[in-house]
Amino acid sequence: MNELQLLIDLHKRAKRQGPGGDKETEKAIDLARLDRDTPLKIADIGCGTGASTLTLARLTNAHITAVDFLQDFLDELENRAEAEGLSEKITPICASMDNLPFDLEEFDIIWSEGAIYNMGFKKGIVDWHRYLKPGGVLVVSEISWTTNSRCSELEKFWQGAYSEIDTPSAKIKVLEENGYSPIGYFLLPKHCWLDNYYAPLQDSFESFLNRNGNSEEARNIVEADRQEIELYKKYNSHYGYGVYLARKLTVE
Repeated sequence: MNELQLLIDLHKRAKRQGPGGDKETEKAIDLARLDRDTPLKIADIGCGTGASTLTLARLTNAHITAVDFLQDFLDELENRAEAEGLSEKITPICASMDNLPFDLEEFDIIWSEGAIYNMGFKKGIVDWHRYLKPGGVLVVSEISWTTNSRCSELEKFWQGAYSEIDTPSAKIKVLEENGYSPIGYFLLPKHCWLDNYYAPLQDSFESFLNRNGNSEEARNIVEADRQEIELYKKYNSHYGYGVYLARKLTVE
């Protein structure tokens, strides 16, 4: 297996491919003031195996277009949606988030938890702006600094992993400068990282290595994840995932 195939094998069985939580998704629904009874159209971009997609389907009367570039993840989502009786509310689409097959102003809501970093925060919110109806709502979670100063170890790691990491005020300014009016923000609590994402990931390491013959490539992936986990445990007061909510400005 190549590295991508190994990463798919490691993550496709998981409920989540990044930090998050069902209660936090519900909190974002409430902060966005979504009418749960209105038949909205939602695009969940970078949906993975569908943790947020399924929560949105359970809690709203929306139809959700669930987008991911990995068909393996979408297959898992479809199985889970069928098991919960939610298939009719979800349309999976295998596509890249920077080349979406959407019509202009097609959606009431664009949702993306822990995924926009794949194309970059600014590029994502600018590109996706066209797909929102006037007055539509954008909800994205994004890795963010929570302090103004960091040790060199932490700074070096995140500048190498994702150079767009910045403070919430800087992210909000990007939204304001690109056609959005911010309406809410909150930081994901530690349990969204440690209990909901990292603990299940750690529990899967042994079976992942066994499935892949304990290859050097598989061990390297596990070691990189272990280093990331230890970094978060050591420095979680300095960074986290911020959930940003903003409304598309109408042109008068």
